[in-house]
Amino acid sequence: MDKIRKTYQKLDGKIHSMFYEPVGESEKSKICILLVHPYGDYMTFSPGEEMAKRGYCVLCANVSNPDSLMEDKMSDVRIMMDHLKGERGFKAVLLWGHSGGASLLSAYQSVAENGVQIFRGSEKIVKCQELSGFQAAEGMLLPDSNWGNGAMALFSVDPAVYWKDGKIAINPELDIFNPENGFRENGAVYSDAFVHKFLKAQGKRNNELIERALERLHIIDRGEGQYSDDEPFIIPAASMFPLNNKLFPQDIRYFSHTKGSWPLLCGDGGIRKEIVHSVRRPYNMESLSRSYRMGAAVTTVRLFLNTLAVRVTDDYYYNEDTLYGVDWTSSFNCTPGNMMGVHVPTLVMGMTGGYEFSAAETIYENAAAEKKELVFVEGADHNYQPATECETYPGQFGNTEKRLFDYTDHWIEDNFC
Repeated sequence: MDKIRKTYQKLDGKIHSMFYEPVGESEKSKICILLVHPYGDYMTFSPGEEMAKRGYCVLCANVSNPDSLMEDKMSDVRIMMDHLKGERGFKAVLLWGHSGGASLLSAYQSVAENGVQIFRGSEKIVKCQELSGFQAAEGMLLPDSNWGNGAMALFSVDPAVYWKDGKIAINPELDIFNPENGFRENGAVYSDAFVHKFLKAQGKRNNELIERALERLHIIDRGEGQYSDDEPFIIPAASMFPLNNKLFPQDIRYFSHTKGSWPLLCGDGGIRKEIVHSVRRPYNMESLSRSYRMGAAVTTVRLFLNTLAVRVTDDYYYNEDTLYGVDWTSSFNCTPGNMMGVHVPTLVMGMTGGYEFSAAETIYENAAAEKKELVFVEGADHNYQPATECETYPGQFGNTEKRLFDYTDHWIEDNFC
């Protein structure tokens, strides 16, 4: 069913969206996929057309304000869900969480299933504001979701920076771009001792940033802040945009394969079950730590704590297949923690050519769903295209998009049709 139509919609007068639908009705067309991201413009992202071609309706929507709190973005998702379940009357809505979109959609679904109290415990850095009226989706689709915005921000914190004479300076002993620490332009090879020292310092700086922001929040709430409602919070060398993650992008031995054996959708069209290896190449080979525009996280006290913060414990560390010491329950901006409260059927997919490859196994392990599945797509990049720069010969990875969307189609058929 390749013929589709698409319609621009503005929901509730503020939410821009594109609605994709097949021409002709079927059992599949009674199911709608909702695709949304907390920051990016996803109205033309490939799942819209591709899943509509396979018979489903798809709403690709943007949140009304990317610079708002998670609660505001979850409330936007509520408007989208009310539209799909009420006005359009779909029998099932499935949430498609790509990249950081999984943070938002898993948070929404967890509140919809459990009530807002799930995000109001004493373990949370900040408690979720009052929310109600959330209708739960019937399923979760998580193709190349990341660990969450808090974790991606954590990975971007440079512990080597400090202030000297009013300027940003770099401690050479913690500098991942220092050749003496193992940096090479064609791919770093850091020693175990350096990695332990770097990650310990990264975790320490991350937690200190959270405590500093909490101190400012208490001052603001007492009416003694710089402003009555919020304050600027600028963090040198901590922006996760554009792709400022540190250590594992430069030394690709880290997060290089899964712990367990999982189905791999291979470039030759077959499926193998094996320990899945990443095929990505080194990236982020230039330090942006001294740059304000490219390296600094420019946010506010409330936005940082609400959307970018997650605590780590003293054993924070990662190696080739495991991430340790992230307190997923400390925030509601990280997908693994949110998925602890999500029980609907869940499909998790990892792209072996993408930089967020290893998150898939972590998300799957933490998902509470009884019916859940984890598969990987060989050679797909973060946006589902063939990672041609990683191929050893042209065409090695084949049509990665087709394999991903076909597999998703069959999974939905098996679970909802």
